[in-house]
Amino acid sequence: MKTAIVGGGAAGFFLAINLKEMCPQMEVTIFEKSKKVLAKVEVSGGGRCNCTNSFEAVTDLQQVYPRGHRLLKRLFKTFDYRDAYAWFENHGVRLTTQDDHCVFPLSQDSHTIINMFLAEARRHGVEVHTSSKIESLEELKDYDFKVITTGGMPSAFSLLTSSIIPPVPSLFTFSIADEALRALMGTVVEDATASIPGTKFRSTGPLLITHWGMSGPAILKLSSHAARELHDHNYQMPLAINWPSLKEPEIQQELRDIMAQHPQKQIATIRPFGLPSRLWDYLVAKTLGERAQNRWQNLNQKEQNRLTNALCNDQYQIAGRSAFKDEFVTCGGIDLSSVNPNTLESKNLPSVYFAGEVLDIDGVTGGFNFQAAWTTAYTVACAISQQACCSQSPSEG
Repeated sequence: MKTAIVGGGAAGFFLAINLKEMCPQMEVTIFEKSKKVLAKVEVSGGGRCNCTNSFEAVTDLQQVYPRGHRLLKRLFKTFDYRDAYAWFENHGVRLTTQDDHCVFPLSQDSHTIINMFLAEARRHGVEVHTSSKIESLEELKDYDFKVITTGGMPSAFSLLTSSIIPPVPSLFTFSIADEALRALMGTVVEDATASIPGTKFRSTGPLLITHWGMSGPAILKLSSHAARELHDHNYQMPLAINWPSLKEPEIQQELRDIMAQHPQKQIATIRPFGLPSRLWDYLVAKTLGERAQNRWQNLNQKEQNRLTNALCNDQYQIAGRSAFKDEFVTCGGIDLSSVNPNTLESKNLPSVYFAGEVLDIDGVTGGFNFQAAWTTAYTVACAISQQACCSQSPSEG
């Protein structure tokens, strides 16, 4: 029997190798439209490949999977992050878990994973055809099983459009048209909360000010959860930052304590909540103007309120999106309601399966998207191998 895999990325190779391990007699061929396979694996994680996550900080999959969390909760019962960790180690890739729960190859080099994938594919006799663009399933009519692992842009499959939710970017940084803010590039706040006023979207974590606006995990997570909303508003929406991630009364109390303990100090010299000095100078200047040089004892109630608001509800305008390094993640893809949730086979096209980002599943930064690729690819490999075994087994009775 023969299986065609369209897409030579992470999900495609993981699926091919597992399918051959489960069903050695299966002929497996990978078709990749570009000249190079596993390109995204190579650049991910700054070239180190953040291949999964320990999930220690995750209490609900919806925290890290804005779309697809219900399906993944089901599929994780068969193959989850612990299984992925063991799989890579068993295939010769030593892994290490960082303090932020991200998992990388111990070598800190994505080529360790790429070389393993290529070696395992060769060892199992998987055929790999590059520069091979498949534009319709009719081209694969000689294959018993077809798997689509083309990533976030499945538009080439025109016959599948009824099952496709239009893909839009879901992991990106924000452009902010505030020159004074951008002058603080390189400034990091370790625990800020970013939100979009008037919506439920908010995210907490490290926030980095860049020469174009804002980045860091807090912004990337927010962009992922609000991907569709931001796209619908042409990436022109308000943005609120709570710099210390505290409630207004707590911030007010901190300012009162500073006023009581350091009345003679200039406002700019005492930084609440350990904020970076450049950021505090910026917030004070923006809030108090000419009175920024005053002493804490001269701060009136109105100015206290303005400083409090600048700390817990600092307002900006998103003026566009910027790519996150060389990585490109989308929300959208194959509608999950159109696939069998146990096998990921198309409900409309028998023997056609989907794995990886081509599905309407996407995660925040931190190894979660690769984990979704491993889990969905393993699911499809199991489904095809079981189907192949059933079709080859002699009927009983």
